[in-house]
Amino acid sequence: MPKANIDQELLAILCCPETKQDVAIATDTLIGTLNARVQQGILKNKAGQSVKEPLDGGLLRADKKILYPIREDIPVMLIEEGIPVDGLA
Repeated sequence: MPKANIDQELLAILCCPETKQDVAIATDTLIGTLNARVQQGILKNKAGQSVKEPLDGGLLRADKKILYPIREDIPVMLIEEGIPVDGLA
């Protein structure tokens, strides 16, 4: 699994587009759990669509309820692309 590489200056200015909460890099354990759900075809984003591609990493919202995927070192900071992870983080 590729490891996401996010610039620390970029990370410092990013926030949740919905709540404006800070975000932090998700743990490898959480990404592994989510990628297992991708493989099983049971992971959905906030828009209710199945997540079909494994995550390179993710940015976890401060309240640990939403994860924004990182693909090819680019955070996808769209509300509908956020992945509910309440209870997993």
